[in-house]
Amino acid sequence: MPKFGFGFFVGGILGACAGVFAGLMLAPRSGAETRSMAADAMGDAWDKANDMYEQGANNLAQRINSMTPALNAQTDALKEKVNAAREKMDQLRSSIAESVNQATENVQSAMDSAAEKIHATQESVNKTRDDIAAAKADKAAKTDDADAEPPVCEAPIPADAPSE
Repeated sequence: MPKFGFGFFVGGILGACAGVFAGLMLAPRSGAETRSMAADAMGDAWDKANDMYEQGANNLAQRINSMTPALNAQTDALKEKVNAAREKMDQLRSSIAESVNQATENVQSAMDSAAEKIHATQESVNKTRDDIAAAKADKAAKTDDADAEPPVCEAPIPADAPSE
């Protein structure tokens, strides 16, 4: 047989009933008053939880609001830096464009000057060539005249002059 039998069960029930009876008889307040106190305690706990939630939400909102000006200032500073970089890029782009245009003009000017010098040199070479050809033609004409008839010497040749 089990150690705990029918007698243990009956004793447990009688003890529970005696405890309830003693609690009701010795309770300092009535049941309605106790329920009201329990409801007030639950209401207080709920109010405390709501207050803590609102306080946390307010603290979070204050921290966000306190960080907003710093974030806005950093954002503005970053925007200024980006705008300054864009302006620098535009200045650099225009400076490069001006430099390229100036270099193009300089190269074109140098090419025009070189073309003029080449043209002048070509004209000088052509003139020199024409002068050489004319000189050769004059020399050839003189040589042809010398072969045809020796020049007449009008002055008498001295007797003691060596002969050829």
